[in-house]
Amino acid sequence: MSSRRHKKRKKYNIDTKPKNNIKPPKGLVTDSFSNVLARLGYGTPNLLEGTEYPLTRITQDYGLMNSLYRSNWIIRKIIDTIPDDMCKNWIQVTTELEPDQIRQLQKLERRTKLKAKILEGLKWGRLYGGAGGLIIIDGHENILDQPLEYDDIMPDSFKGLFITDRWSGITPSQNIVEDINSPDFGTPEFYNVVADGGKIIRVHHSRVVKFIGRKLPYWEELAEQYWGASEVEIVFDELKKRDNTSWNIAQLIFLADLRVLKLDGVREMLSIGNDKAAQRAWKAIEAQNMLMSNMGLQILNSGEELERHPYSFSGLNDIYQSFMLDVAGACEIPVTRLFGRSPAGMDATGESDMLNYYDTIEEKQESTLRPVLDQLLPVLCMSEFGAMPDDLDYDFNPVRTPDGNELADLSSKNTAVVISAYTNGLVSQKTALRELKQQSNVTGLFSNISDEEIEKADDSTVDEGELEGLNNYGSENSSGPLEAEKINREEISKNIKTGNEDSSTKFKWFKKSKRNT
Repeated sequence: MSSRRHKKRKKYNIDTKPKNNIKPPKGLVTDSFSNVLARLGYGTPNLLEGTEYPLTRITQDYGLMNSLYRSNWIIRKIIDTIPDDMCKNWIQVTTELEPDQIRQLQKLERRTKLKAKILEGLKWGRLYGGAGGLIIIDGHENILDQPLEYDDIMPDSFKGLFITDRWSGITPSQNIVEDINSPDFGTPEFYNVVADGGKIIRVHHSRVVKFIGRKLPYWEELAEQYWGASEVEIVFDELKKRDNTSWNIAQLIFLADLRVLKLDGVREMLSIGNDKAAQRAWKAIEAQNMLMSNMGLQILNSGEELERHPYSFSGLNDIYQSFMLDVAGACEIPVTRLFGRSPAGMDATGESDMLNYYDTIEEKQESTLRPVLDQLLPVLCMSEFGAMPDDLDYDFNPVRTPDGNELADLSSKNTAVVISAYTNGLVSQKTALRELKQQSNVTGLFSNISDEEIEKADDSTVDEGELEGLNNYGSENSSGPLEAEKINREEISKNIKTGNEDSSTKFKWFKKSKRNT
């Protein structure tokens, strides 16, 4: 056993002879590869062992963040691209609301510019490591330090969000939420928000939506005052490599064809001779340089010599692209999306890269955007309707919008699956209609199927004997699907109730009152 390991064990009062076959903790083992003669491995004097990773915390450099976002197009695109894609297709409310009521919620979102405010908060959270949005409710100006109660939200009282970043107007307090049942357990209980005139307002955490940057370990989170790390901090080193490479390539263009004129005694003429002799020599050289062109002649004295040193740019593009890949990998954005470059390589389409990127966007929607919307949607419902549905829920619309051909193919396949399940007696007509309406958010078809039609549909499955024509569809003796459809629809008229009969209507949990009453 080496003396170094023995000293380590002695420091931590660990017996050097393990008893009962108990192995020492792995964290105290210092074994590693080392070849002193070859200067390879741990502790040897080589360039690799001179590498260090100091704790820079450039997230706290407010001026640097502003300068990069304003002047560097790559940083601006890194900050803006992912939030833009997260909010591009927005959400679909899945609550059992009337279409008019859904449109009322959408109008409230547009009137308060909710989507734009959330997008702003996401961007400042990524740039500065943290941002906050104060939920503005009319009439709550004097109770901001109290928890937000939904019953206290009056109709038409929600006025939007006031977004500010961590350096410009919102600071967490030292008080921590101690209620273990709260989703904000362990986070700041209050936030100090700077209002107009420099007035500091104490706001309860339930009235603030938070946009946190990259998650940090506990002690680093404390160092950042419960905020996260900026996206710039993650990509900064790779950005410096890429920018320096780009500037060096641009500089080499000026040296692509270096010409050298050799003159006897030119040093003496410029340094030892008098001023007039130096000026004549300088003017002669300057005149030759001005007259030099691709189509002209260069006149030299005998004994003088002109040399050309051309520079080759082969291989620089590969190096440049490698740094571009590193930047794209650090910020989790494909090269095709970040730099606008077409996919490289034989038969490359970039489809797999974009699919991975869409998965990343969906993950960030769930982890970053959903908590914000979970906090805001009940406020919108209480302000617009005066009540909140028990089944209040929503889904994110697909990040990628399929083209016409893909949409038609998807619609055909999904519809065929539903019809196949219905015709084979696996589901009822009511269930089939529900499935068709549910996929309307993606395909755009069957969106006009109403809830009344679904309620009036047959709730029993179809017998196999009634579908003999469909089971033989495609054979020579088959009469086609139209005849089977006629058979299946014979009993529909019996299930439809007339207007004189007592029909079951869907329970409405509230009725929107008129604005003018």
